[in-house]
Amino acid sequence: MNKKEIIITSIGVVVGLISGYAYYHYIGCISGTCSITSKPLNSTLYGGVLVGLFFNMIGDFFKKKQP
Repeated sequence: MNKKEIIITSIGVVVGLISGYAYYHYIGCISGTCSITSKPLNSTLYGGVLVGLFFNMIGDFFKKKQP
C-alpha cells in the first residue's frame, strides 16, 4: 500500500467510526438483544471496519492500472 491508499482507508475508518456511533445513538437496539447495535463500542468498531474496507476497495478500483 502506498501513502495515498493508506490515507483513503484511514478516512474511511474515521467516517465509519462516526457513522457507527451515530447509528447506535439514533437507531440502536434498546432491548439489548441485538449483538452489534446494543453497545456503542460494538457498533462503532463494526462501522469503522466496514466503511474502512469499502474505502479501501474504492481506492483499488480507481488505481491506475499498469500496462
